Amino acid sequence: MSAASCLLTEDQFLCSICLDVFTDPVTTPCGHNFCKTCITKHRDINVLCQCPNCKKVFSTRPELQVNTFISEMAAQFRQSAQQKASSSSSSEQQAAKPGEVPCDVCTGTKLKALKSCLVCLVSYCETHLEPHLTRSALKRHQLIDPVENLEGRMCTKHDKLLELFCKTDQMCVCMLCTVLDHKTHDFVPLKEGYEGKKAELGKTEAEIQQMIQKRQLKIQEMKHSVELSKEDSDREIADGFQVFTALKESVERSQAELINTIQEKQRKTEKQAEGFIKELEQEISELKKRSTEVVQLSRSEDHLHLLQSFPSLNAAPPTKDWTGVSVSPSSYEGTVVRAVNQLEETLSKQMKKLFEAELKRVHQYAVDVTLDPDIVHPVPTQSNDKKQVNQVDNCRCVLSKQAFTSGRFYFEVQVKRWSRWILGVARKLTNMKEKITLSPSNGYWTVCRRSGSGYFAPADPSVCLSLKSKPEKVGVFVDYEEGLVSFYDVDAAALIYSFTGCSFTEKLYPFFSPCSHDGVTIHARYRECVLL
Repeated sequence: MSAASCLLTEDQFLCSICLDVFTDPVTTPCGHNFCKTCITKHRDINVLCQCPNCKKVFSTRPELQVNTFISEMAAQFRQSAQQKASSSSSSEQQAAKPGEVPCDVCTGTKLKALKSCLVCLVSYCETHLEPHLTRSALKRHQLIDPVENLEGRMCTKHDKLLELFCKTDQMCVCMLCTVLDHKTHDFVPLKEGYEGKKAELGKTEAEIQQMIQKRQLKIQEMKHSVELSKEDSDREIADGFQVFTALKESVERSQAELINTIQEKQRKTEKQAEGFIKELEQEISELKKRSTEVVQLSRSEDHLHLLQSFPSLNAAPPTKDWTGVSVSPSSYEGTVVRAVNQLEETLSKQMKKLFEAELKRVHQYAVDVTLDPDIVHPVPTQSNDKKQVNQVDNCRCVLSKQAFTSGRFYFEVQVKRWSRWILGVARKLTNMKEKITLSPSNGYWTVCRRSGSGYFAPADPSVCLSLKSKPEKVGVFVDYEEGLVSFYDVDAAALIYSFTGCSFTEKLYPFFSPCSHDGVTIHARYRECVLL
């Protein structure tokens, strides 16, 4: 048998259905051989009972007989072919690794599949794929990159290959589905459906890439903002360090000057006292000497000597009248106060320089504010350019046309002609016929001036403001994200007041309220600013 097998070719042991070496070969009544599983599946799928080779039709399903001879020969040939394939391809082909599709034909070590056949529903390694590449009948089979679960490409309901795409139900169907379950639906071949969906995926991918680019640009924008913020913070730290160093030096210099002044006074007092003491000590020395001479003369028994010396020793030596002479302690009253006032003047000059620099910075956010005649109570007389509010006989509130929901902005208001005024920023005014309680909690961040009562900020609670000069032009700076509203005396380059830590969630409008009468009062109990 071994010698006989050498004369047989591979084609003689191939099943015409699976195109592989026979497995459990059986013979039909017409004399053709097939794998038992292949012919059984073929008969189950097809309505007519006929031979796949000669197409002979059987009226009844014939009984299949096991072909013992072919079975033995096929087994021997398979073993010989596997040994040959194993020895020739073991160095080139690799066993399937976890996650890779294995060859369905290999009986020993499962080699890595190279292709899957959509007709045979079998995955083949390089060796077992060869018939599909050489035999003309098999070349018509559709080969794809190896995939698992080839059964999933069969219609679960009709056990037919999924060949069409139902555009109506957006699903893959078989030929029987088109005449049974999807009879009136719109169908296209899988390839056409594939191309359509691939085109949609291309659009989706383009949209996703566009979204990615937008987000990458947003990241770059944020990084740039962080860099700008870092530059600003570094510059502010450097400026702050320079300013505080200068202030520290000014304080130390003023302290040194104060100490030097006090010590100089003390030195003068000590020098004066030392002069007086030295003079007194000299007189005391002379008096002690005269006292000694007088005592000695009084003890003398020489009558002539005592009488002759008496005139020169009887009187005390000449001395200074010390009755009106004294050393008064130095007076230091006002010394420290004058030094602090001088330091305050120096600090004020430095502060003015700082505010001038700050005003210069905020000026870059200046906006052109135009008043809205529709948001007034009552309607004031306005100039043609709508940038001025003329006085009328009562108080009124005016909002700008511009609203701000982000960023920073700055505007200035001339207030020198008004005896009473309110200005700042506010949310949209609602009912203009009712009293308005000015406070941040109600949506108003303002500074007010009352005739004869000074300046105040209607905060929670209100804050009285002590200003060195009467502002003629007030600048208002708002940083929406930072929650900051600052008021400046522009001419004096001084900060009037700042609202900090605010939480803005709505539109902000520049807010004006010039008053010709006393329309602004402070509630005696609650100290709330009320616009009448």
